[in-house]
Amino acid sequence: MSDNEGIRLQKVLAEAGVGSRRHCEQLIADGRVKVDGKVVAWFGSRVDPRTAVIHVDDKRVETRAEMRYYAVNKPRGVVSTMSDPQGRRTLADYVDVPERLFHVGRLDTDTEGLILLTNDGELSHRLTHPSYGVGKTYLAEVPGPIPRDLGRRLREGVTLEDGFVKADGFRVVETSGKRVLVEVTLHEGRKHIVRRLLQEVGHPVRQLARTEFGPVRLGALKPGTMRALTSREVGELYAAVDL
Repeated sequence: MSDNEGIRLQKVLAEAGVGSRRHCEQLIADGRVKVDGKVVAWFGSRVDPRTAVIHVDDKRVETRAEMRYYAVNKPRGVVSTMSDPQGRRTLADYVDVPERLFHVGRLDTDTEGLILLTNDGELSHRLTHPSYGVGKTYLAEVPGPIPRDLGRRLREGVTLEDGFVKADGFRVVETSGKRVLVEVTLHEGRKHIVRRLLQEVGHPVRQLARTEFGPVRLGALKPGTMRALTSREVGELYAAVDL
């Protein structure tokens, strides 16, 4: 690209939410910015934000203006699709943006919590493909008491009717009488996998919520509300799937 084409790199970075123009200039000067795989250290560099692949500190920065990335806290009783022929509530009832968005994976109707929405097809595909092993963390209410070796058993894995499954992480969050909250992390995407896994080891799920999807956390997002992901979160999602 010639010196008169495209947009100055520091402006593209600033508009993508990386930081102020001056901060982005410093990132460039420090050799922390790559464009199409090559380090760029010249303030006058211009890029086409629609086609350039830009990384800061080896994390991709999304510069295509039409791309959208959101987190939604799906309430219980809502179907994890954008439409439903049976007339049930769907994610579309909680999304107020003009773009056509796609849900990244699904949650059971009776499960609440974090679900991602985007119009970035490649990222969505990779996030849900088991070969990339993107972890998803759930908070489950189960009957106690919890045996001390349960975490080890889940991490070693159990065999369900449709194959072997193991947890990437497990911990007891809170115990109140016979009510126990546990946190389970898996990269599996099979239907009802968390419920079936805990049922198999003798702790059927009473309530279930997804709290994390890869690097994105539910945080204080209230049920039925959504927020745009930060540029950092988008970059971390890209890094998680080698983009």
